[in-house]
Amino acid sequence: MATAAEWIEGARPRTFPAAFSPVIAGSAIAQVESATSTRATGGFDPLLALLALVVSLALQIGVNYANDYSDGIRGTDDDRVGPFRLVGSGAARPGHVKVAAFLAFGVAAAAGVGIVLLTGLWWLLIIGVVCILAAWFYTGGEHPYGYAALGEVFVFVFFGLVAVGGTTLIQLGSLTWSTLTAAIAIGALACAILVANNLRDIHGDRAAGKYTLATRLGRKGTRAFFVQLCVLALLAVISTALLTSLWLLLGLIMLVHAAIAVRLIISGAVGKDLIRVLKVTGLAELACAIGLALGALITTFAG
Repeated sequence: MATAAEWIEGARPRTFPAAFSPVIAGSAIAQVESATSTRATGGFDPLLALLALVVSLALQIGVNYANDYSDGIRGTDDDRVGPFRLVGSGAARPGHVKVAAFLAFGVAAAAGVGIVLLTGLWWLLIIGVVCILAAWFYTGGEHPYGYAALGEVFVFVFFGLVAVGGTTLIQLGSLTWSTLTAAIAIGALACAILVANNLRDIHGDRAAGKYTLATRLGRKGTRAFFVQLCVLALLAVISTALLTSLWLLLGLIMLVHAAIAVRLIISGAVGKDLIRVLKVTGLAELACAIGLALGALITTFAG
């Protein structure tokens, strides 16, 4: 039987910034647009933001447990350098981890229904179902798309575009160009986390037949892609500030952490050294979102 501490570790708390960041960034855009645009009909709503955070965090935990289960029963996690896995380590039965994944998805679904009841946006139920299916079939099912070099697409779309866009939409009542640029910034950094993770696991994934983008690009190409994602995030933050308020350039505080990650990647970090890259890239994403939120607050009170 896995201990409570092992279940918590199996949920992979280091990935939680990828759940918090899009909600913070999306709420920041809702706030700054309400403060600077005469066409805005809504603004920051604490309750809707909280429900969006529950959805995002529950989906993150759910996909982590789902990956643990699916990779574990396939033997992909038999030889890992990275974080502890419940099934791969033998600490928990595969069926128990699968149940934990779907319990997390259930929590996300319940919070999503709450959002729908409060906003009246019934079509969001379809988006929610798609999100859960995408989370499960990332590594689950007979033909998981995470094994076909599409993991980065999943992360960019669902933890970038959908998460940021959805958070803004339910509060502001509409989508704006700044929503898109902020979503690109958050999505790019979330992708960078996955790229670093897959770079670390490239040898084991190849041996297990898990063909991630890293296995296709090779080590050199994957490192270059990581740097490009960080540059994309940088440009997206600048674009967001130009579209709304220059105070949102505070999102560039992400560079404090992103610069460390890029330096490690360029210097050829491998194995356990890439775990630090994962950590600082996650912090860069969270810092970006918090910087955008601070910029939105300053804009609101200064205006």
